[in-house]
Amino acid sequence: MIRKFFQVALSGTVLLSSTAAANDYASDAEIQQYIETLTEMGFPAPKEDQLVHIPPTMEDLEDADIHPELKRVIRRGYDLFTNTQQLRGKNVFNNMNCSSCHLGAGRVPFSAPIWPAAVTLPDYRGKNGHVNTLEERIAGCFAYSMNGKPPAYGSDDMVALATYHTWLASGVEMYPKQSIYGRGFPAPERPGKLSYANGERLFQEQCAVCHQEDGSGLRVDGQTVYPALWGNNSNNWGAGMVRIFTAAGFIKNNMPLGQPHSLSDQQAWDIAYYMNSQERPQDPRYTGEVKETAEKHKNFHQHSMYGKIRESDGKLLGDHDNTGDKPFLKPDNLRPRSFE
Repeated sequence: MIRKFFQVALSGTVLLSSTAAANDYASDAEIQQYIETLTEMGFPAPKEDQLVHIPPTMEDLEDADIHPELKRVIRRGYDLFTNTQQLRGKNVFNNMNCSSCHLGAGRVPFSAPIWPAAVTLPDYRGKNGHVNTLEERIAGCFAYSMNGKPPAYGSDDMVALATYHTWLASGVEMYPKQSIYGRGFPAPERPGKLSYANGERLFQEQCAVCHQEDGSGLRVDGQTVYPALWGNNSNNWGAGMVRIFTAAGFIKNNMPLGQPHSLSDQQAWDIAYYMNSQERPQDPRYTGEVKETAEKHKNFHQHSMYGKIRESDGKLLGDHDNTGDKPFLKPDNLRPRSFE
């Protein structure tokens, strides 16, 4: 079913609404199969007024009627997105690739597909309190999820990544009026109580086979096969995935790999709670005091374990100066902006 989903259901581009459809890459039958496959896997069917988009594939790129140089840049963006480790030591200081969180090369619904960013930005972002461009949104992923330093705005690598994002949104209007089906990591309803012990047990049973018992992931010949979930080679305390609801949404919709919706809501939340109760590199916004940092960014960290006590041993999480393999705290091109 999963293989069929990736090879057939995600074979083209389509935009659906309650009143219109465009199917440059997919037939009506493939569109219907796409939706049926998702619902069979446990995902909700799109609402009548939701925007459903099937991004083009790299195979579609070869047949696209666009300039050869644009194709080359899109290929470069795809290569950077799926193998971001090639920037290790320059822009990336952990074991993550962009595709570690945005599965299926950023195309898969309910795994934070990346094309919505290309049609909804520039927009205000609460995390940094100002209007963000697409390049700045990508920069945030490097600073937090990659525990790194973003490629320079306007650089070849940044342009390639932004171009890949935009190409995946082919056919979608800017600032769509409909809500986007499958956007982000939609979290299941939070249970009344989360269990660290149950999360630890489930992690060892369900997750350790790929991510190792210590959460360190798996690398082969210098390439990340399964990302680290905590520790120096994982995302830092400022990454979106440290919010328990974000991790629970990712786990529920995508894990174990190839078995979406096989875990109960309680199980997904407990694993997320356990996973995000482990240490990782310091938040780049660190002021020198964890409680102060957590309070300064409470709209974000109220949903994380940063600055909170771990129930298993009483440890104050995030109370350290460790930046992992990164020789600095905050990248110099991650900065506030004001139009005043």
